Amino acid sequence: MRVMSSQLESLKEFTTVVADTGDFTSMQEYQPQDATTNPSLILQAASKPEYKSIVEKAVAELKNSDLSGSSLVEAIMDRVLILFGLEILKIVPGRVSTEVDARLSFDREGTIAKARQLIAAYEAEGISRDRILIKIASTWEGIKAAEELEKEGIHCNLTLLFAFAQAVACAEAGVQLISPFVGRIYDWYKKETGEEYSGDTDPGVQSVTKIYNYYKKYGYKTEVMGASFRNTGQITSLAGCDLLTISPSLLEELQNTEGPLERKLDANSPDCDLEKISLDEKAFRFEFNEDAMATEKTAQGIRAFSADIVKLEQLIESMI
Repeated sequence: MRVMSSQLESLKEFTTVVADTGDFTSMQEYQPQDATTNPSLILQAASKPEYKSIVEKAVAELKNSDLSGSSLVEAIMDRVLILFGLEILKIVPGRVSTEVDARLSFDREGTIAKARQLIAAYEAEGISRDRILIKIASTWEGIKAAEELEKEGIHCNLTLLFAFAQAVACAEAGVQLISPFVGRIYDWYKKETGEEYSGDTDPGVQSVTKIYNYYKKYGYKTEVMGASFRNTGQITSLAGCDLLTISPSLLEELQNTEGPLERKLDANSPDCDLEKISLDEKAFRFEFNEDAMATEKTAQGIRAFSADIVKLEQLIESMI
C-alpha cells in the first residue's frame, strides 16, 4: 500500500525548503537544504540552556584578548554568529544566512566592512564563501553595499523586503537572493483593513508572486525566497517559488499534513504583464516612500532587530 507523501515532501519537489531558526534540533528533523538566522532567532537560541555553551565558547576565546569595552563585545558577538553558522553548516548541505548588524542598515561602507569580516571569519574555518549568504536590510544603502559585495564573490540575502521597488533595485544590483516578508505584509493589511486574507487574496502572497513573475519574465538571476509566514496556506500558495524559509512549527504542520501540492509559481511560464523598470536612488526613494506598508514595516524590522542585538550584547556583557 502506497503511503501518501506529506505536504512538506511535496513542496520540496518544486521549491528549496529553508529552515528559519537557530535551533539545530529542528533543522535535523526536517532536513532543509539551507538555513537562515537573524538577531532575534540567535537571541532566542542563545537564551536556551542547550545553546548557552556556544556563547560561553565565544566569550572564552576572546575575553583575554587585547580588546576591551565595546570592541570586545562586538568581536564576541561576531564570533557567536560564526559559531552558530558553523554548527548549522554541519546539518544543512547548502547555505546559511548570517546577518549584518541591523544598526548598519543606513551605512553602506560599514555594511561592506562587516560583511568582509564575517566572510573572512568563515573562510578561516575552512568554509567556502559559496556556502554563506550575508543578510542585509533592503535599504538603498544596503542594496548598494550588496552590489559591491557581489562583485567580490560575497553573496548576499537582502532581507526586510516589502516593496516592489526594493525587489527591482535588488535585481538591478545583481544580488544573489531576496527575502520578501509575506507574513509581515499580511499583518499590516489585516490591521489596516480589519479583513482576513487567505490563499491568492493574501497581500503577502500577491507581493511575492508579482516579484517572482517579474524576475522570471525579465531573466533576472536573483533568487526569490519567501519568508516570515503566518500559516501554511501562505506557503502552499507559493509552491514553486525558488526558496521558502519556514519556521519549525510550520515545517511540522506541513510534515504532518498529507499532500500533494499544486505548483503555483512556474519560471517557465511567469504570469506577468509589467513593463521592465529601472530605479536610480531618487526614483527608488520616492517609490519606496509611496508605499506606506513597506516604509513602516522596514523601519519596524530594523528597530526590532537592532533591539535584539542590544539584548544579545547585554547577555554577552553579563558573561564576560
